[in-house]
This record gives sequence, C-alpha cells and structure tokens, in this order.
Amino acid sequence: MHDVAARAGVSHQTVSRVLNDFPGIRPGTRQRVLDAIEELGYRRNLAARTLATGKSQAIGVLAPETPNYGPMATLYATERTAVKAGFHPLITTTSHDPDAVLEGLDFLLGRSIDALLVVAQSPHVTEIVEAMNTGIPVAYVLTGHPAVGSAVAVDQVAGTRLALEHLYALGHRHFQHIAGPEGFTEADMRNETFHAFLKERGLTAYPNLEGDWTPDSGFRAGLQLATEVTALFAANDQMAQGAMHALRGRGLSVPMDVSVVGFDDIPEAAHFYPPLTSVHQDFQGAGEQAVALLLARLEEPSTPAPPPLRPWLVERSSTTRPRG
Repeated sequence: MHDVAARAGVSHQTVSRVLNDFPGIRPGTRQRVLDAIEELGYRRNLAARTLATGKSQAIGVLAPETPNYGPMATLYATERTAVKAGFHPLITTTSHDPDAVLEGLDFLLGRSIDALLVVAQSPHVTEIVEAMNTGIPVAYVLTGHPAVGSAVAVDQVAGTRLALEHLYALGHRHFQHIAGPEGFTEADMRNETFHAFLKERGLTAYPNLEGDWTPDSGFRAGLQLATEVTALFAANDQMAQGAMHALRGRGLSVPMDVSVVGFDDIPEAAHFYPPLTSVHQDFQGAGEQAVALLLARLEEPSTPAPPPLRPWLVERSSTTRPRG
C-alpha cells in the first residue's frame, strides 16, 4: 500500500479510502491511485485486512460432493449473490461422513469467515453443525428440515402433493414411487408424503422402488414397476428419465399405459421423451434467500428464516388419463 501511495503521490490513508470506496475522494486523485494499483499489480492482503478490521468479507459454504442439478444450481446462486453483496464465497465440498463434515467445517472456520452457509441434504449434517459453537451466523439451504430454524428450503410436502393430486385428478388410482436414497431429508419427506397421500385416499401401497438419484437407478426401478400401476411418481427427474426408458423397453407407452411425474424440473425435462411433467423447485431463489438471511444476521442475529418457497407443477406430455 505504501508503494502505491508513493507512485500516486498520496498518503497510504488515501489509498485505503479509495480501496474501501469512501466518498469525498477527488476523481483525479482516485484515478491516480487506481492507475498506480494497476501498474504495480497490487493485491490486497486479506489476512492483514481481517486482522485490522475483524472482518474477512468471506462467507464459507459447505456443499455436498454431488453433481446433482439442485445442489449445484443453488451453489451457483449463493456464489453470485454473495459476490454481488461484496463478499467472497469460500466453498468446500464434503461427503456425508461425519469426519468429512467436521474436516470441512474446520477448514472454513480456520479461514476467519464472517458467516457460514451449509447446503445440507441430510439431517446429520445439520446436527453436526448445530452441535458446533461456530460463533458466527449460520444458515442451511435445501435441507427441508422443519426442526432447523435457520433453514431456507422449498416446501417438499406441498411439491409432492402437487404431483400426486395431479395424477389423482386425472383418474389414476394405482400409484408407485421411485424413492430417493434413504437418509436424504428431501427424499425422506417426499416418500413420507407419498405414503400419507395413499393412506388418506385409501389406495394400495405398492412397494417402493429404490433409487439413488441417477437415471440408471430409475431404469432398474422401471423394470420392476408393478403391472397394475398406471401412475409413477419419481423423487427426481433423472430417475424418471431412466424409468421411462425402461417402460418403453417393456413395451409400455408413457403416458398411455403409465403416467410419470418427476421432481425438480431440471432444464432437460422439457426435452425428455416424452417431455416430463415435473415439480419445479426454485433452486436459485433458495440460494439467494440463504445469502440474504446470512447478511441480515450479520446485522441482527435474531433475524428469522423466511417461510419455505412454494414449488409449482409444470405439466407436459408424460401424464394423461388412464386407459378405460
């Protein structure tokens, strides 16, 4: 900073004011400082700045090790929103293994972050974070976990009911579910809501078809679909895609023999064969709200989490009335 000040012919305090965008700096002075910064290749020493101010302007993000569309879309939204607000997102990924979660948390907290955002797909991840006294604002996103008062999520119960009510209104009475992996909060909530819906309507509960979010697991599930079933609800779009492939291989038509509904409404869903009816989740909105919650809690720690985001159903060609 002293080198920049000497090159620009100003005090180092003036350089600091320019860097921190203080008002009242004459345009000519500001430009000389900016020119000197460029000529010298000056970069701020963030560690020194953190020591001086007690703030790092960094938000730590603990994200799952997964290529799935939902968490990744939310992660990109949090990064863009944090940068727009003048913060540096520091991101690390982790598996659901407790030791890996703790290691990721130690890495982030050791970087003097101002706040922590956790993309938490399973309850035990939130439990590990809650048990740790981080001393900074914490928010969770995509957890769907009702017990966590710092969570920003899409309403999983409402989304599942949208899918099932749509199929029921078309006249379907024989439903089966391709479930997401057990222990993932949103998969568990969709599964519980599915079976609660069947019980409320007095419908037969066929065995779950187990999946792992991938099209391959959906394909295997489609091969096992009960012959009486006319309505298939998949816990995500990729498994629905695999299932439709398997059903065609069995000589069944989608939607004339089996109507299929997915969850997430990924961009590719409109181009599946046939185009997939799906529950749309606002992943971008969830990421933006989570960062907004953290920023608000930096000013007022008791700021409450917003209500769950409402999903909506996008109807396409994969659903219709059952035969007969």
